[in-house]
Amino acid sequence: MTKSLRPPRPGFVLDVDRSTPPILFHHGEGFRLEKLPPGRSRVIYPSEPMPGLEDPEAAIQHALLNPLGDCDPLPALLTPGMKLTIAFDDISLPLPPMRAPDIRQRIIEQVLDMAAAAGVDDVHLIAALALHRRMTEDELRHAVGDRVYDAFAPQGLLYNHDAEDPDGMVLLGETPHGEEVQMNKRAAESDLIIYVNINLVSMDGGHKSTATGLSGYQALRHHHNVHTMHRSASFMDQDNSELHTRNWRQGAIIRDAGIKIFQIETTVNNNTFGADGPLSMLQKREWEWTPRDRASFAAMQAGLKPMPQKVRRKVFSSWQAPYEMTSVQAGEVEAVHKVTTEEVYKQHLVPVQGQTDILTMGLPYICPYNVNSVMNPILVMCLGLGYFFNLYKGKPLVREGGVLIMSHPTRWEFHPVHHPSYIDFFEQVLADTTDPIEIEKRYEKQYAEDEWYRHLYRTSYAYHGVHPFYMWYWGSYALKHLGGVVVVGGDPRAVRRMGFKPASTLQDALEMASDVVGPQASITHYHNPPVLMADVT
Repeated sequence: MTKSLRPPRPGFVLDVDRSTPPILFHHGEGFRLEKLPPGRSRVIYPSEPMPGLEDPEAAIQHALLNPLGDCDPLPALLTPGMKLTIAFDDISLPLPPMRAPDIRQRIIEQVLDMAAAAGVDDVHLIAALALHRRMTEDELRHAVGDRVYDAFAPQGLLYNHDAEDPDGMVLLGETPHGEEVQMNKRAAESDLIIYVNINLVSMDGGHKSTATGLSGYQALRHHHNVHTMHRSASFMDQDNSELHTRNWRQGAIIRDAGIKIFQIETTVNNNTFGADGPLSMLQKREWEWTPRDRASFAAMQAGLKPMPQKVRRKVFSSWQAPYEMTSVQAGEVEAVHKVTTEEVYKQHLVPVQGQTDILTMGLPYICPYNVNSVMNPILVMCLGLGYFFNLYKGKPLVREGGVLIMSHPTRWEFHPVHHPSYIDFFEQVLADTTDPIEIEKRYEKQYAEDEWYRHLYRTSYAYHGVHPFYMWYWGSYALKHLGGVVVVGGDPRAVRRMGFKPASTLQDALEMASDVVGPQASITHYHNPPVLMADVT
């Protein structure tokens, strides 16, 4: 049973003509309305949100009792005296954070009830951070709920993964390709790991959950590198992703080491802004805006204009999306992930015919690595050239040698607590070179092994010293593929530091692009978020 009798409308590709209204571009903590040239422009819109499950609690219970693959129901795996570790995705998912109760809370509460009924009393809960920053108490409470937090955190049984703890990590072996496999020691020594995942995009989940989330630099460097990114023709498309291939090889070593994993994966719809409320027009196609939508948007723009930047950021960061769970499956990792991927594609895939000369996109205020933080220039690059560029199957939306135009304020601004190594990377490394291969060769090891960055990662709320390198590599395939990158409305100094061209208006950016791809070039606008994935043929 679902909530809606009318099926959601699929994604849509609009050919722009003279009657097409201005198109919405996200622009950090703000928005722009832009007129695209008629006759040579098109806009790709996401599908409407799929209906959520009518009874999420019953669906979770059914998944735990009816696992996929060669796997017993969860109660049969729980025995008195066993060592149980529950790991879960960190704050980087979903985006924006979802309204309470979080999916992780719903699942973990049911798992703990089953564990208690089976007499299991050695239970740890670990936020699977990899090299991300530690989650705060408020962030952990939101993810797992007050009941779970208050029962486990005061006893030290709910905590953040520490990839730099010399006594808390173990080496499990190497793949046939010489890739080391590393894991959180508590998890590796458990009789059972239960992993609780949220799949926002098709890259999430599967073996990546444990092989990355519970791992450290020694293992991550084998797939978070320039060579892997250059060989991943979309890391959202599993069949063409070297990142996926290497994670799966490491997952096989984890399995062969005798580590038992009960994988629980969920998918959510793309109901980012809600059908009603102050941001509902952001989820609609512009020509369908009602007079109320237009008035709300105008009032929002007028209210944002005089706001100080810190206030504006706080307003946007407080938004919690009304996502609904569309599926939940549990059991053996690969069997679970196959179904999960199909469910993600149902929501996200939009058929698109042919590539474009110029791809435009408006970048929002949030990415996986600035939740409750600052979107610094490196994260702008990663979101645009890493994530949004790669949201395709088949071929990239923009042809080889084409131009990417991103709209974002791109301020020379960093969160000093969360992103200390980013500051040094931006001011020192990028001042020397923007070439990912040179950066990796000359600087990565120094930052990855820096003791001060390690200390801040372990004891404060800082991303690991090597993290800005990985964000830069994330966009390296796009850098190799594209003939140029233009940023509209960004700080010119910050934009030039990254090797891109600044433009004050979209029209200026299109003229700059014409120098690369010629006049009357075709233009495609990626109307995102909500998230979509272009199936390009």
